[in-house]
Amino acid sequence: MKANETQKKLLVVEDDPGLQKQLRWSFDDCNVAVASDRESALAQIRRHEPAVVTMDLGLPPDPDGATEGLATLQQILALAPDTKVIVLTGNQNHENALKAIDMGAYDFHQKPLDAGVLNLIVNRAFYLHRLQRENYKLQQAGLISSVPGFITGDPGIAKICQQIERIASSDVAVALLGESGTGKEVLAKALHLLSGRNSKRMVAVNCAAIPESLLEAELFGYEKGAFTNAAKQTLGKIETAQGGTFFLDEVGDLPLSLQAKLLRFLQERVIERIGGREEIPVDVRIICATHQDLKKMIDAGTFREDLFYRLCEISIHIPPVRERIGDAVLLAHHFKNQFRIKEKRQTLNFSQDALNAISNHRWPGNVREIENCIKRAVIMAEGSQITAQDLGLKPADNPEQPVTLREVREQAEREVVAKALARMDGNIVKTAELLGVTRPTLYDLMNRHGLK
Repeated sequence: MKANETQKKLLVVEDDPGLQKQLRWSFDDCNVAVASDRESALAQIRRHEPAVVTMDLGLPPDPDGATEGLATLQQILALAPDTKVIVLTGNQNHENALKAIDMGAYDFHQKPLDAGVLNLIVNRAFYLHRLQRENYKLQQAGLISSVPGFITGDPGIAKICQQIERIASSDVAVALLGESGTGKEVLAKALHLLSGRNSKRMVAVNCAAIPESLLEAELFGYEKGAFTNAAKQTLGKIETAQGGTFFLDEVGDLPLSLQAKLLRFLQERVIERIGGREEIPVDVRIICATHQDLKKMIDAGTFREDLFYRLCEISIHIPPVRERIGDAVLLAHHFKNQFRIKEKRQTLNFSQDALNAISNHRWPGNVREIENCIKRAVIMAEGSQITAQDLGLKPADNPEQPVTLREVREQAEREVVAKALARMDGNIVKTAELLGVTRPTLYDLMNRHGLK
């Protein structure tokens, strides 16, 4: 049967010719490719990009062991992380099967093969792979992240959002670092909403907004009569976040006098209210944020190093808008639509000079600056278009000329082929394998782009 592009792509990595034929026959509804060792398996991965792989762990030159199979698994997942790999093992090889799962394999099946069970595992793997691909396409089409409230089309920021999703379920302390207005508070709220603590409160304190004389009472609370005007017992912000999340914003502005007390809380997970002697256990997840360079502050002696390591178990740097691909215009459209509805403007679009100005402006205030700028422009625009003048931005001196998708694709294609040829020292066979194409296709690409 001739395979077509709509068929499910399956790679069988097996050095036994008899088992190869059996597996081909078992999956006659799939486009089946076969490999017998590590090198041919990786070549087939590059060429066919299969969604699912079945792989015997006992591959040459170690057919009786699992070292070669596990090494092949590691390289397959490094090359194609979304691929679902099902390892096939002997009855006595259960430990290696579990090791393969730990390395990232999707599932395992013990020999002798049960065609019905293996078919069920493989079909489930194809189904999961398709769901993940469709979810990815939906996210890309929507140009929004999977993090609630965070809008981006930048691949780098999308990876940060994936990190946020991964660590949300943990109680690890997270430090969100970056310039003011980059979205640190939005990400902190997302960490709380995606965590198991979302049924409890998220309590935030901005260390820069509260005078030093009042900050201790704000954080730790106080007992009645602890000081003048302390007419009743008052709980601190940390205590009111019990069971939930405590967000310490602008932690770089925390006075040295309070850093030691906060460190003790982080170490012991107990607090003492001002004027009190009772130790009160508090269970909260700690998230902090700052626009300052904490390591420079440590060198300058204005921030405790031991506190830094307690707060920054995981640090995530949020890039400014000027470093995000396309985000300035994307955010501008978002705020324009938001404020247009609020101001009851029927139709309102950006002129070309406005879009060029938005793309070229450096946005030192990041998202907050974009929001304020667009809000003002929606109110001030007289016609149906927002101009650079309405935005209060200087028109771009040399606006970028729009290029077609075809031009971008051809330029990228030429660069990739040229780099692959250089990497393989002009060897056509190895270059074709690296790029996952046939030799005739590689020759066509070389001729099209003038590469020799």
